[in-house]
Amino acid sequence: MSGTTAARGTSRPARASRSRLALFVLLALALTAAAEAIGSYQISLGVGAITLFPIIWGLVLGAVVSIQRFRPVPVGLQKASTYLVEAGVLLLGVRLAFVVGHELPVLEQASAALLLQELGHLFGTVVLSLPLAVLLRMGRSAVGACFSIDREASFAMVSERFGPDSEEYRGVLGMYIFGSVVGALYVTLLASFLAGTGWLDPLALAMGTGVGSGSVMAASSAAIAAQYPGMADQIVAVAAVSNLVTTLLGLYVGMFVALPLADRFYRLLTRGRTIAAAAPRVTAVPEPGETVRIRPLIAILLVLVAMVVSNVVHTGGLQPRSLLGFALVAAVVLAGLGLKKLTGLPAVAGTSVLAILLTSPISPVAEPVLSVIEPIEFLAMATPILVFAGLSTGKDVPALKRIGWRIVPVGLTSFAASFLISALIAQALL
Repeated sequence: MSGTTAARGTSRPARASRSRLALFVLLALALTAAAEAIGSYQISLGVGAITLFPIIWGLVLGAVVSIQRFRPVPVGLQKASTYLVEAGVLLLGVRLAFVVGHELPVLEQASAALLLQELGHLFGTVVLSLPLAVLLRMGRSAVGACFSIDREASFAMVSERFGPDSEEYRGVLGMYIFGSVVGALYVTLLASFLAGTGWLDPLALAMGTGVGSGSVMAASSAAIAAQYPGMADQIVAVAAVSNLVTTLLGLYVGMFVALPLADRFYRLLTRGRTIAAAAPRVTAVPEPGETVRIRPLIAILLVLVAMVVSNVVHTGGLQPRSLLGFALVAAVVLAGLGLKKLTGLPAVAGTSVLAILLTSPISPVAEPVLSVIEPIEFLAMATPILVFAGLSTGKDVPALKRIGWRIVPVGLTSFAASFLISALIAQALL
């Protein structure tokens, strides 16, 4: 009897978590459908225009729901939303990699520009944003905030070199939170505006979007592709490869070049003087509440459903062939996860390689694969990812307030410079 009671007692939290997760996903589906139903709107700015795509509406709607306090979204669900974003990025990455395989001849011509993308990120973050951070008296946290746009790998690099309780580590935390909250929206608006001006080649802009963040790349490259529909496949292929190159090379460039360079540059700018940080001390934010665990297979299934809904609203109806395409995308992701368990190869690399092989010029099944994924709109796949990203932002707002206003101009400069200088390097080489 006692064993039965214990079993029942332990099952109630699990059932409650599943119930909350189900309601949370239904909310995300509604926000995704609403974002796609709103559609695209263009704001003219003289020489160019900013197009507000469904991905932007999705991010904004998700963030509003996450931040509001009338019916707060549990922190556990906000944290779970980040896992759904990761699953969505894997699914979207496969869709992009299918295009990459088909566009390999175009990518071969742009290989030099792709390999030199890290120069853009290096000069953008270190050379331009670090002096501004020093001017604003951010102290040693400027080194952590300005050696890269600070995605997940940056925490490990700075922790190993300076320690997890250092000012440099708090700088990484500040830029990471800033980028998570506004990075995708900010770079997407910049990309949309520049695509509208015609000043830069759309392929150069696409290369610039590969800053090492899947959500930033997905949103901003989709904005560029929407304005150049005739080059959409080439644009998303170049953006995907650029982001993969940045992800792979960024770890080594950051560890052996960017971080030591930022440290020495900071010492040069301050002439060795100790400058106390004027911004409030950045500390980790308490994260109360139960964490909702989501198994990888369930996360993939939930995001896949959201993507199907988004695609239906985006295209105005369900195309049976698209269901085969979504099933194929999911199958490649699962195969990539299996490959990771067997070989230790990162999931994003394994899934990308498998998808590229399936549609490369040497593949005998390239045409059938491209046929079933053709009804799947890349922009529609990105919308639910941005919705889930928006739904996860509420938990980061308190930490962003603790960081202070100084991270805002530094973050805006870092993201803009990383994107623009990379695009200009690509423009020169193309």
